[in-house]
Amino acid sequence: MKRGGRMVTDSDHPLFMKNEMLAMILAGGKGTRLGKLTQNVAKPAVPFGGRYRIIDFAISNCVNSGIKNIGVVTQYQPLILNNHIGNGASWGLDRLDAGITILQPYSNNEGSKWFEGTAHAIYQNIDYIDSMDPEYILVLSGDHIYKMDYDEMLEQHKQNNAELTVAVIDVPMEEAPRFGIMNTDDNDRIIEFEEKPENPKSNHASMGIYIFNWKRLREVLVNSANKDVEMLDFGKNVIPFYIKSGDRVFAHTYNGYWRDVGTIDSLWSANMEFLDNESGLTIRDKNWRIYSKNPVAPPQFITEKAQVKDSMIVDGCYVSGDIEHSILSSNVQIKEGAKVKDSIIMPGVIVGKNAKINNAIIGEDAIIGNDAIIDGQTEIAVVGNAEVVGVDIDEG
Repeated sequence: MKRGGRMVTDSDHPLFMKNEMLAMILAGGKGTRLGKLTQNVAKPAVPFGGRYRIIDFAISNCVNSGIKNIGVVTQYQPLILNNHIGNGASWGLDRLDAGITILQPYSNNEGSKWFEGTAHAIYQNIDYIDSMDPEYILVLSGDHIYKMDYDEMLEQHKQNNAELTVAVIDVPMEEAPRFGIMNTDDNDRIIEFEEKPENPKSNHASMGIYIFNWKRLREVLVNSANKDVEMLDFGKNVIPFYIKSGDRVFAHTYNGYWRDVGTIDSLWSANMEFLDNESGLTIRDKNWRIYSKNPVAPPQFITEKAQVKDSMIVDGCYVSGDIEHSILSSNVQIKEGAKVKDSIIMPGVIVGKNAKINNAIIGEDAIIGNDAIIDGQTEIAVVGNAEVVGVDIDEG
């Protein structure tokens, strides 16, 4: 059959089309620094901003950048994350020429296949990547809040004839010791990598976003495994190996909003910034939407006794108390006389009569009883998922 004046073959069928770039989202971290909030859920599945989960940002960035196929590497407590992603319909990925695949650890005749690091997770999924036949792979973290056009990064990667491009963001010099630092020459070629240096030479912090030429990365990972050379982590092993080997490694500088929400303080701060229209995240930009899977819920209901100021309230909420500078996720109930200020209330929470919540994060499906006080004035207070504080909740 001919199309556009040329003969169409099986390779033109969407199922056989070569992917220029495949995205691999690493979403298997335990998120131990988030404490109670990740006891039964992977960090990328933690709710954010009332309507989203953290991983929504990486997936939406891929879709908005024109990336049609995504692999999501999971490991720790994946149930909620898997259910949230599903077949990718919420992101328009449930099509013949697109898809999202959950990649979990497995065992075979050689034994356990648990992922031991970022690079090892990619190595363990070589068969999947080969089946997609990409020229490039985009490796992402599933626990950052940001908007980024990965196509712009790919174009720079091509222009530099690079084997590896690392996205970097300039951080304050006093914060640089917390990051992997990429030192570059005048052409943005990375000449040195410093892992959390005490005295950093620059402030170009790695964002954990990489574009690799797949053929070269595959060669490095397979050869290292065959020679029993440790190549488990991109920051610790792979990037230094590339630089030492003379591979063309370049930095792609990002100047927009980006937050690593891996701690209680950073998660709380990012949510509070979410309430600020001037934060730089521009969540209402129709040209770069952040998509998510949301539950079917009735409209919010705010009683005449409620007072709401400078807050976000999502579908399914019932509010009969006072809410100030806070985020109420789906299906939250705030009973009469309760006061919530500077706090994040995650989905399904019930806050009883006359309870007071200040500077806090309340986990999914938690119950805060009548007259209870949750005060995070000196340190952000956290109530875990399904945790119960106090008693006498009114069933009405």
